[in-house]
Amino acid sequence: MSLNTKAMALTLGIVWGGCLFLVGLVNQFAPTYGNAWLELAASIYPGYHGPAGFGSTIVVLLYGFVDGAVAGWIFGWLYNRLNRGGGTGA
Repeated sequence: MSLNTKAMALTLGIVWGGCLFLVGLVNQFAPTYGNAWLELAASIYPGYHGPAGFGSTIVVLLYGFVDGAVAGWIFGWLYNRLNRGGGTGA
């Protein structure tokens, strides 16, 4: 059985981007929520400078989607390459 790499990429992109967006959105209403998480994201994604408003939340959503999609595609591709034998793995 092989994985659909496009579906895996979209799934991980939506999940990762959605998680970052949700934390950023909640941070807009509760400014202490997720600060460390968003500062970590700011240290990884160029152009994102941490929790600073709704525009920043959209930027981290886009970065998260692209990052998750690339990671999902790589995961699916690697899984398919390693599973070429079609054996049970036992």
